[in-house]
Amino acid sequence: METQTQSPVMLYTEQTPNPESLKFVTNKILYKGTADFRLREEAEEWSPLGKSLFEFPYVKGVYVCNNFVTITKEFNYSWEDIMLKLKEFIKAYVSDGKVIVSEGFEEAMKEKEVESGVAYQYTGQEVELVKKIKELIDTYVKPAVEMDGGNIEFKSFDQGIVTVILQGSCSGCPSSTVTLKSGIEGMLKRMVPEVTEVVSEMG
Repeated sequence: METQTQSPVMLYTEQTPNPESLKFVTNKILYKGTADFRLREEAEEWSPLGKSLFEFPYVKGVYVCNNFVTITKEFNYSWEDIMLKLKEFIKAYVSDGKVIVSEGFEEAMKEKEVESGVAYQYTGQEVELVKKIKELIDTYVKPAVEMDGGNIEFKSFDQGIVTVILQGSCSGCPSSTVTLKSGIEGMLKRMVPEVTEVVSEMG
């Protein structure tokens, strides 16, 4: 039987609009989907990679999506001092083929969403509106936000107000509020006249 030669793990960093967050991009798919860990406890439960990263004193948040990990640091550390350590650690972790996000995470998050009422049902005309809003966010907003190492999810639509959840580098980023108000709100108002405002919650 032939042994498959693994291509070496390549890793580089990209700036995000949030100075406290840095995107570590690899040439491998780490997790198909989005996994956002703001708390050490969540990472301990669902992400062996996240748990290991939280053991560094300067790691404040870990966000995994497709082929990258966005790390949010504690503000009293500088990237020059910690970037190389994190790069080496992630590279070695991925090269060893260790578990990034545990099995069952996605299902557990869906259940949590249902419990918190994210998936509550809409009626009548609202069903079509919500479908359109979700499509616009997924098509136009999500790819741009992912480029910056973050994520945006539709949460709810109520009396003209669209609530979205910001994750990864967008969470707590000063420029994300500007993007939200000028870009997303403007586009949704144009495309869906029923939308009056877009507000965000941190993921």
